[in-house]
Amino acid sequence: MLNKFANLAALKPARVRGVASTGAAATAPMRSATSSLPDGAERLAAALEARTLENHHGEHLSVRKWFSEAIGHAAPDGRIDGDTLHLLSPGAPEEACDPSKWLFLDTETTGLTGGTGTYPFMVGIAWWDAGGLEVEQFFMRDHSEEHALLVTLAERIAGRGVLVTFNGKSFDWPLLETRYRMTRKVKVPALAAHLDFLHPARNLWRIRLGSVRLAELEKHVLGFHRGADLISAMIPQFYFDYLRGGPVEPVIEIFKHNQMDLRGLAGLASRIVSLLLEPEKHSGDPMELFGVSRICERRGATSRARKHYAQSIEGSLPAEADRLARRALARMAKRDGDLVLARELWESMVGNSREGFEAFEQLAIYHEHVAGEPREAAALVKRALVELRRSKSAGLLSPALRRQYRERFEHRLARLDKKSSKSQMDLSGGEARS
Repeated sequence: MLNKFANLAALKPARVRGVASTGAAATAPMRSATSSLPDGAERLAAALEARTLENHHGEHLSVRKWFSEAIGHAAPDGRIDGDTLHLLSPGAPEEACDPSKWLFLDTETTGLTGGTGTYPFMVGIAWWDAGGLEVEQFFMRDHSEEHALLVTLAERIAGRGVLVTFNGKSFDWPLLETRYRMTRKVKVPALAAHLDFLHPARNLWRIRLGSVRLAELEKHVLGFHRGADLISAMIPQFYFDYLRGGPVEPVIEIFKHNQMDLRGLAGLASRIVSLLLEPEKHSGDPMELFGVSRICERRGATSRARKHYAQSIEGSLPAEADRLARRALARMAKRDGDLVLARELWESMVGNSREGFEAFEQLAIYHEHVAGEPREAAALVKRALVELRRSKSAGLLSPALRRQYRERFEHRLARLDKKSSKSQMDLSGGEARS
């Protein structure tokens, strides 16, 4: 608790000495030559070759670097077509088709949970420029520089209004919106569009990698290993230590970490765009084709989804992904009236798994209502009940889901037995009358 209050005290703005509070001086920039900054502020600026930006709300630090490329991937080649943009962000305006209008954004904050007490002490932005990636970082040397930083950020967004983030829709941008509103002086910048690449990344690589942290995606998807890097949970403490006059070296590492995040985000965005545009050309991995299929299905591009699901199945998917692909393709085939394909897929799936029990159920429905074969349907349900009992020891289904399936199968079997008995009685009666 003591450390928590100490951190809050560290955020308190440094007192400005020697600035008049009336007359013309009242409208002058907040900082004066005699302002009190953390002890290491000048050393930090010198080490980073940073410059001080000034506007009517005060000053803040700025670091600007140009990189010849993003991590692992160059900028998209020309404009993105509307169909690919729809897969990324349905309803996004045509302006978002132009990668030169994209503004990559990543923040470093005083906390990882958000809320009104969390401050973005560093905001990094980047954009494609001159065949490479231009990175600019804004830094609050103390809390009094927040308004000035937010004004500069708003100016940059006005020039490139298509925001590109990685989990920014859930964290970075809502946090910045909160900080803009808390100032009561700086308007929230209007975005033309917001493209968040976390969600397509999850669809493409989560099953294979487990983790979709940006550093993991850089390593396993973009082929780049960061090496030694900061532990994200330590970043707020490094900033608080700096505010209290502590060492600047950890803060320098935060700048490098933020630059790496922006370069990784830009490379990952280009990689995802190329996969969505021409997956067969840019990937031979059936798991990536499976991921593209999931994105297409969720965005309503069913013809593409069916095509890529089929391609991924042909490419020998891992067992779990194979079951998911077959289930998705069977569902779409059924909706499209292609019951021959649906039946083939269900028959290849039946077994002791969640997807396998769904296949049992769908085949029973098919044989009962489409093929008019209640006995075959009953035999499938009996097999399913046997497998369901085996699944209890294997722990493949939750108790609640296993109970739901058992109740449905038992209800269906009772009805099928009754239907079969009635059909037999009708047949016997007909033979007696003849």
